[in-house]
Amino acid sequence: MPDAPRDLAPDQPAPGEVRLLQPGLLRARMPLPFPPGHVNIWLLEHDGGWLAVDTSVSSLTTRGLWDQVLAQPALGGRPLTGLLVTHFHPDHIGLTGWLCGRFGLFPMMTRIEWLMARALWYDSGPDMMAQQIVHYTRAGCPAEYLSFVEGRGPLYQRAVAELPRAFHALKDGRPLRIGGSEWRVMTGAGHAPDMATLYCAERGVLISADQILPRISPYIGLHPGEPEADPLGDFLASNERFRALPEDTLVLPPHGEPFSALHRRLDQLAGHHAERLDTLAEACREPLTACEAAQVLFPRAAGELPQMGFTVGETLAHLRRLERQGRVVAEPGPAEAVRYRMRA
Repeated sequence: MPDAPRDLAPDQPAPGEVRLLQPGLLRARMPLPFPPGHVNIWLLEHDGGWLAVDTSVSSLTTRGLWDQVLAQPALGGRPLTGLLVTHFHPDHIGLTGWLCGRFGLFPMMTRIEWLMARALWYDSGPDMMAQQIVHYTRAGCPAEYLSFVEGRGPLYQRAVAELPRAFHALKDGRPLRIGGSEWRVMTGAGHAPDMATLYCAERGVLISADQILPRISPYIGLHPGEPEADPLGDFLASNERFRALPEDTLVLPPHGEPFSALHRRLDQLAGHHAERLDTLAEACREPLTACEAAQVLFPRAAGELPQMGFTVGETLAHLRRLERQGRVVAEPGPAEAVRYRMRA
């Protein structure tokens, strides 16, 4: 992939601190116990206090860091008066219940992301685990990984505190008045089903969620709960909508540094996935399971048990896109695994 766009704000806040990006716009940075190692929290002046975008995972460490952030002089001792959660993943929604309970808020989310979070939080029993085992068996994963998944158990509740029972629904295209400026909700798909991003024409700022990241492609994976989906197709189609924004838009991602050159980054992401699709299609001249194909796309990480779910999930998303393009076909294989071969 060509060089990523130039970072515009390399002055990273330490955990518990904030940095001023624009008047009424602050950045905090929370550590994560898994890659990519951090998540950015954006704070917008709003209704006599601050609206936060995303929360980080739930842990004693992150709760303590939030206490430090809220005590920073830049916030002027003012409370959170709003909370917007871009999507259901733990590093974005993890402390939503804690913060909403503390400040008497309803989180703002798209309805699909809210329902996904609620469903996952309560779906943690043996039937869910059995579905995951079937999913990874069909992907051709080894027995060692199936045992690892069973032993690991459900993960969502470990990083997400109990969620509020009510929320405020965001909708694509609907404007929000935040701190005297109008922001427009633009939804994206692929990484999550209906992720909310925020664009303000007045400020020239896009809070991009995980839809557009500066140096990596977001994880685009096929999940056990929607095995016939085409998440990579959804992601690439969603990205095209952001070409309507100016090229010099300041993009504020949740991972990495703020950047400009939006269209260039969209080109890079499209080119990256086109190259991966070509590589995978060529590899499927000999029929491969998704687990075998993952070793083509992720030769260094595919054999690591903690990473196998991610590498296989992303490989399945690319194989599904190739199926939809008519470039590969799926065939039943031994022991219930599915194999993919290049269409003759």
